[in-house]
Amino acid sequence: MRILLVYPQCPDTFWNLRYALKIISKKATLPPLGLLTVAAMLPTDWEKKLVDMTIEDLDDSDILWADYVFISGMYIQKKFAISVVERCRSLGTKTVVGGPLVAPGLEGFEDVDHIVLGEAEVTLSGFLEDLKEGKAGRIYKSDKRADMADTPLPLWEIADMSKYASMPIQYSRGCPFACDFCDITQLFGNKMRTKSADQMLAELEALYSRGWTDMVFVVDDNFIGNKRHLKTEVLPAMIDWMAKRDYPFQFNTQVSINLADDDELMGQMVDAGFETVFVGIETPHEDSLAECGKSQNTNRDLTAAVEKIQKAGLQVQAGFILGFDSDKSSIFETLISFIQNSGIVTAMVGLLNAPPGTKLYKRMLDENRIIKKCTGDNMDLSMNFIPRMAQQELVNGYKKVVGTIYSDKFYYKRIKTFLRNYKPAKREKRPVRFEDIKALLKSVWFLGLWSRSRMHYWKLVLWSIRRKPELLPLVITLAVHGFHFQKMFKNC
Repeated sequence: MRILLVYPQCPDTFWNLRYALKIISKKATLPPLGLLTVAAMLPTDWEKKLVDMTIEDLDDSDILWADYVFISGMYIQKKFAISVVERCRSLGTKTVVGGPLVAPGLEGFEDVDHIVLGEAEVTLSGFLEDLKEGKAGRIYKSDKRADMADTPLPLWEIADMSKYASMPIQYSRGCPFACDFCDITQLFGNKMRTKSADQMLAELEALYSRGWTDMVFVVDDNFIGNKRHLKTEVLPAMIDWMAKRDYPFQFNTQVSINLADDDELMGQMVDAGFETVFVGIETPHEDSLAECGKSQNTNRDLTAAVEKIQKAGLQVQAGFILGFDSDKSSIFETLISFIQNSGIVTAMVGLLNAPPGTKLYKRMLDENRIIKKCTGDNMDLSMNFIPRMAQQELVNGYKKVVGTIYSDKFYYKRIKTFLRNYKPAKREKRPVRFEDIKALLKSVWFLGLWSRSRMHYWKLVLWSIRRKPELLPLVITLAVHGFHFQKMFKNC
């Protein structure tokens, strides 16, 4: 068979870094790990082709070439996925859809030929067996959780790695916490399921053997959900592997704030090559944290925790939410002050939504406050329930927060605060590559000559050269990221 795997377009978001990617000459931040993993589960004698619509167009000839088109993605990509389904139907090619795209419900996917729900390691094989026998059904589902030992290496050979800024791998699924607005535990459960150390090394070797020597994003929703396994098996193995190959990768991942409580774990992560962690802080308001069940963030000095992680050698990026019932009008200034004082350069701020299946959704439904479906877009200023605070006050406050923290003055000042706290690992500098020089020259062109931020850009560059010259590449990177964020929030 000939299988076309399609990753639909994605609207502009905080994380797609579209404007920054132009400067570093890349098309997208990450390839679609889910589809590449599914591709590896298909029979080896089938032909497979990937079309990632975030980096290239989908031609009718691609669809006509295929016996089946497999489509997957995030919920935010739903309308684009439906458009692909419609094109396939009009051209007479059958479709198979799965992944988080359809997890909230099947509305809009009535024309899909086959739907594979849940985790592919569990449900895909049943579809493939029925397909082989010519009796494939429409919906395949299971409540069973996958054993991560059954997850194959992604089929990297069908992806054009040169088009991406980073490569993704997955170590675990699940999260031990129970934040009421989060649907991760609904998708993957509270029990942490992990890959073995040998699996992780095989994933790294697969990337390395294909010539990749750059950023690697460990996509786990909470990388430190099983600390014991990490500390005793996985990180020691990664440390040894990375040292023997002269540190080809720079890792980033997502963690909970309790990372700050474990000096040994932070040290191991830095030794293994981790440089950045994303933390769901959500809010500095204690009542709002208690309201949403974010117990791991309560009764602690969040600013001190962030500073401790930064000083250990890990840049902290963070997510924040506005619109909790406990939020008062003062939350907007409080949040601005917290972000500035903690030196969190990359701060994603969104309005609270209640995804279907979450505890928050059930509570809002019981209180007759649900008004529409979630969009999955953290930047479209929408909420799918009636908040306690007036909607317009919330929207205006949100615009004030992001408009302030991503203004030139506040953003560049925050970079300096971070750099004063940050103490990265000391390693041999990697050789300067042609693409590094190209990115530097483009940053000077876009930011140093033509941007409204050029005065702040040059002040920061000169400050870094005088105070922390070893961090100049990071300074340029943060300035480039700021260029994207300022474009995204230019109307706020």
